[in-house]
Amino acid sequence: MKKKRNLVLIEGWLSICGNTILFALKLWVGLITGSVALTADAWHTLTDSISSGIVIFSAWVSRKPPDEEHPFGHGRTDLVSSVIIGVLLLMIGFEFIIKAVEQLKSGDSVHYGLLAIIVTIVSIVTKELMAQFAFWGARKTKNPILKADGWHHRTDALSSIVVLIGILCGSFFWWIDGVLGILVALMIFYASFEILRDSINRLIGEIPDTDLLQSVHTIIEDLQLDVQPHHFHLHRYGDHIELTFHIIIDPDLSLKQAHDRANRIEKELREQLDIEATIHMEPRREEHELY
Repeated sequence: MKKKRNLVLIEGWLSICGNTILFALKLWVGLITGSVALTADAWHTLTDSISSGIVIFSAWVSRKPPDEEHPFGHGRTDLVSSVIIGVLLLMIGFEFIIKAVEQLKSGDSVHYGLLAIIVTIVSIVTKELMAQFAFWGARKTKNPILKADGWHHRTDALSSIVVLIGILCGSFFWWIDGVLGILVALMIFYASFEILRDSINRLIGEIPDTDLLQSVHTIIEDLQLDVQPHHFHLHRYGDHIELTFHIIIDPDLSLKQAHDRANRIEKELREQLDIEATIHMEPRREEHELY
């Protein structure tokens, strides 16, 4: 768990440093060339530093141990932070739409220069590398906030691609900057939707995925306890996972025997899957509906 949190902190600080440098470069080139697009893109990059600051704050808060007010720990701070990043992406998407429409209405073409091309290419490569590192960290830690931050990096890379295409093609098609801006905004909306859907579903509560259910069934079958598990509910609190479900057992078992079987299942799930399980026991009937 400590290694996972350290990876989140590393990604957060790396993002802040990288975004600050890119912001300074874009702003410098935007000012000396008089490019409004590059200047706006620079401030867009700076919003990623805010996002990364949220990542670091989330990692710091979510690693706090359980207390009387939060018996399951503070792990859901990650999910709340992911929602914040998703909303930030949504706001950025609307900003792109507005700017793109204004660009199309004005009918003005965009003119940059060689220095702008170099800085924009550096920004694209750097931001995509940062996105890949965040996505890798998300796969390794199963942390939704790293995935959210990765998408934030990628949207900045996409916005820089729009600027680059505008640099290369703007002199031929005055409208291309506005059209591509709308396309990127739609990509940002999709990324925001994915992040918000995943985080909100986990906050509300979710059913276990197929792979996890299969693992649970396999562990129970290997114990050979003659029970039938069903009615699963999953509750995530960051790295801490609570699983509740029912088991159908022989009605002739004593209370102690039934309790011992439930305890064995809980112990194996804790040791093999690092999951805390709470099991409700039901006596078997001739026609027992599993749900």
